[in-house]
Amino acid sequence: MKLLVLIIYFLVLIGIGLYCRKHATDVNGFVLGGRSVGPWLTAFAYGTSYFSAVVFVGYAGQFGWKYGIAATWAGIGNAAIGSLLAWVVLGRRTRIMTQHLNSATMPQFFQERFGSPALKIGASIIIFIFLIPYTASLYNGLSRLFGMAFNIDYSWCIIIMAILTAIYVIAGGYMATAINDFIQGIIMLFGIVTIIAAVLMSKGGFMAALDGLARITDESVSTTPGVFASMFGPDPLNLMFVVILTSLGTWGLPQMVQKFYAIKDEESVRKGTIISTLFALVIAGGSYFLGGFGRLFSDQIDIEANGYDSIVPTMLSNLSPILIALVVILVLSASMSTLSSLVLASSSTLTIDLIKDNIIKKMDEKKQLLYIRILVVIFIAISAILALIQYKSSVTFIAQLMGVSWGALAGAFLAPFMYSLHWKSITKASCWVCFIFSSVLMVANIFFRSSFPAIIQSPINCGAVAMLCGFIIVPVVSLFTKKPDEKLVEDAFACYNLKTYVKQKTSLAD
Repeated sequence: MKLLVLIIYFLVLIGIGLYCRKHATDVNGFVLGGRSVGPWLTAFAYGTSYFSAVVFVGYAGQFGWKYGIAATWAGIGNAAIGSLLAWVVLGRRTRIMTQHLNSATMPQFFQERFGSPALKIGASIIIFIFLIPYTASLYNGLSRLFGMAFNIDYSWCIIIMAILTAIYVIAGGYMATAINDFIQGIIMLFGIVTIIAAVLMSKGGFMAALDGLARITDESVSTTPGVFASMFGPDPLNLMFVVILTSLGTWGLPQMVQKFYAIKDEESVRKGTIISTLFALVIAGGSYFLGGFGRLFSDQIDIEANGYDSIVPTMLSNLSPILIALVVILVLSASMSTLSSLVLASSSTLTIDLIKDNIIKKMDEKKQLLYIRILVVIFIAISAILALIQYKSSVTFIAQLMGVSWGALAGAFLAPFMYSLHWKSITKASCWVCFIFSSVLMVANIFFRSSFPAIIQSPINCGAVAMLCGFIIVPVVSLFTKKPDEKLVEDAFACYNLKTYVKQKTSLAD
């Protein structure tokens, strides 16, 4: 039964990819869906790219164990900051300015906004390097559940996921990804609610589970009675860093911001904001809420031997076969949707921003599409190989891999991108300083972690600090460096002053 459900699911994904080939005949269609994607598809694409096995298996398990039910704050932050505020602050202005500057990727935006091809190349290199560890972490989270449900060798999990994602991304591009994301999002919504109910019922219901959690003590963490069932948990400061990294980080991730490039119109932005926020509240809030009860299964979990990534699979291992099948499809959906966004963002960035005009001077539409598709395969292969190496050598946990990736990418791009949409005085030099600072900080955190102050030794905390520092670095450096070309800036911001005529029913008259 479990295998049959998976096969049907796989066939649907491939069918959608083949169906969407007509939307992927040029670069604009393949990368952005022709900038005509509606609110539901965009909101679900944003949400499913946001949440993957990294959140459901890695973060929910680790932070639920550390902070108890208070880990739910991370999910609330993801909805309020990572979705609602991100759409309000970035959504509309990103759509308008990127179309005005004719930019399909984040590096291309930086080039056009600041008149700097070098800035484009630097941004594309950072994207390629730091998206790889994030992608590798997706495979590892999925492997835990596949192993639990089917006893399938880990290498086969990698191969299946990689091949399926490659097929529908290569065939249908962004539109295939968006439609599949919508279907996968529906599965995720239904799945997370059902699984939470099943797990809590296995412990006597919500009140009994909460009471059991309140009775658990761990003196190595806190001596306060009932701390794991309290509102802020045993370590509010480190929990705050988790909320910052996982919520604010989306503002600077290329695969997330690129969703705004493709949205159709004003009404789609408004609807998409609401849909995306509610989706995040259910999926992220539900995942962290579920993980918060992980210590109720402590008699079955050996953290030292199997790591935090084993917590959620252990919690689900005694569910009925049909529910386990639902769990696998839920996490498979989350992981494949995120993987497709990552490989599409990376391959399009490398082709459009690095290879085109720099390595190959003359690239027509047909050749660009070919290179993007080839790089999709290469990127998936590299990340799969790294996932296998990481799994066998147990280099780091899922959450740490994601922390390094998110910290470097969001730290490098969040502040420069956001300020560039709203403030005319941002300089090219400030972007470079922010790029270099965050990249060097996160790389140093990998190799020299023990030399860092205790509070930022964790990649999670270090990544959060990188993002917050960007908000200071960019305006301060801009005050003391060469001002941008006035004509270039005025041309970029002219898009916000264009007059658009709408029907009376859409906008009230002055």
